[in-house]
Amino acid sequence: MTSSSPTHRRTAEVTAVRRIGDSAPHSAFTDLVRYAGMWFCAFREARTHLSGDGVIRVLTSAEGRAWNSAAVIRQDGVDLRDPRFVVRPDGRLQLFAAAATGETSKTFDTVTWLSGDGRSWGDPVSVGEPGVWVWRAAWHHDAMYAVGYATRGPRFARLYRSVDGVDLRQWVPTLFEGGYPNESGLAFAPDGTAHCLLRRDGDSATAQLGRARPPYREWTWTDLGVQVGGPALLRLPDGRLLAGVRLLDGDVRTAICAVDPERGALTELVALPSGGDTSYPGLVWHDDLLWVSYYSSHEGRTCVYLAEVSLAEEAAVG
Repeated sequence: MTSSSPTHRRTAEVTAVRRIGDSAPHSAFTDLVRYAGMWFCAFREARTHLSGDGVIRVLTSAEGRAWNSAAVIRQDGVDLRDPRFVVRPDGRLQLFAAAATGETSKTFDTVTWLSGDGRSWGDPVSVGEPGVWVWRAAWHHDAMYAVGYATRGPRFARLYRSVDGVDLRQWVPTLFEGGYPNESGLAFAPDGTAHCLLRRDGDSATAQLGRARPPYREWTWTDLGVQVGGPALLRLPDGRLLAGVRLLDGDVRTAICAVDPERGALTELVALPSGGDTSYPGLVWHDDLLWVSYYSSHEGRTCVYLAEVSLAEEAAVG
């Protein structure tokens, strides 16, 4: 008789939720970063989800409880959308966003700002290519990699590489095509393996998980068989891969999921208090907790929330 070896499953629990952004009619599309010993949360404020008056609000907090406005970034005649933080190797904080112009037929370009304190952001700089929305970026060793997607046909996702975080050069011109690929999460493992969680909105609209080894020219893709929105990826210190996404199977919600690249599986761990117009989380691992910024309309008006999620590993006989 042989004894079975224990297998492990990770459980998650939401231990705290705070509403931190509710000063605009519509507050949404968040990101979160721990920088210079402080918390910073960025999101869009506007009249509605699609109105052309979007500005970027940056909040800051010492402990994650009480939040104050650090900056409001605006451009006349431009709808600024979906801010994304990147901590640079030179110690500065970088912010990417889409600059949407036009009324009935919108044009999307990508702009970036640099800051030494998270409060003063200077002037925007256009990056990438017109009509290709640079969604997520991450530094690995001496280069920054960013995934963008075409906002008009032909639809494709593209991988960029940059040595300064501003001059983005095409690295993989067609990272993925088919099924309208768009929003993405990007994460690197200590051994250099890159993973990309890619949303799709055409065909079956199922998300794709990409994997590549340096120099990230060749990617393999696995269909996850589930539809997601606003994906963010985070690799924990123990090597596990987490995703924050909007799930649409039944009640619409923002959820934290485990990603298993070997099995090609996305497994929901916990749903955050959310519903309706919701998603676009920012993920940070700090003090043995997962901190999640996200937005939701489950309390009526669309507001920004900050959740603290504990993760515990339980042994189970298998």
